[in-house]
Amino acid sequence: MKIATYNVNGVNGRLEVLLRWLEEASPDVVCLQELKAPDARFPSKAIEEAGYGAIWHGQKSWNGVAILAKGKQPLLTRKGLPGDPDDLQSRYIEAAVGGMLIGCLYLPNGNPYPGPRFEYKLSWLKRLSTYAAELLALKVPVILAGDYNVIPTDLDVYKPERWANDALFRVEVRGAYRRLVAQGWTDALRELHPDERIYTFWDYFRNAFGRDAGLRIDHFLLSPDLNKKLLRVGVDRDVRSWEHTSDHAPTWVELSETLLRQRKPRG
Repeated sequence: MKIATYNVNGVNGRLEVLLRWLEEASPDVVCLQELKAPDARFPSKAIEEAGYGAIWHGQKSWNGVAILAKGKQPLLTRKGLPGDPDDLQSRYIEAAVGGMLIGCLYLPNGNPYPGPRFEYKLSWLKRLSTYAAELLALKVPVILAGDYNVIPTDLDVYKPERWANDALFRVEVRGAYRRLVAQGWTDALRELHPDERIYTFWDYFRNAFGRDAGLRIDHFLLSPDLNKKLLRVGVDRDVRSWEHTSDHAPTWVELSETLLRQRKPRG
């Protein structure tokens, strides 16, 4: 099974790009972020015609997340991250698909640092960590996929020294991500590519993509049983070069139907 995450940076404005990628890559499940559209404007008909069932949690002009499944309808299990009933931002959606729970998330950017947006990011990470522990306790296959807006290590950014006080790379944020993974999750890309410099995002400015001045901020966290089924991880980097494309590239994992040899998750 091939599962992808893709920050589309506007699902209607970049619908042609999304549909082209769906046809070429044919993922089984897709987690989308930054829909930038209210629920009523989600392009469900076009998605359905492309062969995918969908659930979504939209928001006008900002945020928004969705889960697509090829040839089937994802079973909605949650909209919104628990822990703060006053938080109305559309940043989390969850579904049962193919015997797994899949959580699609769009973590707050947090800039500028310091400030209330950064504090909101830390609060959201804390809520995510609490809920992630509850998911692990269920002892069912779980994937938490999406745009985390977290650069985990120096290897995940083109010039670490320039990012020291950015909310994506602040020591508090990286520490929170490490503690989240340490619950027992596997960072899928680092599991199979521990030492490679692989990016998922390139800014639109200063020819960042042409210079390969990128970041790795789109992640898959796998529960322990899915770590044993992990076959491949990749980034559809060429999609970032398409006309009118997102500043993110689709990132994906392939899982085996059967257990592979035992693997110890990386911390």
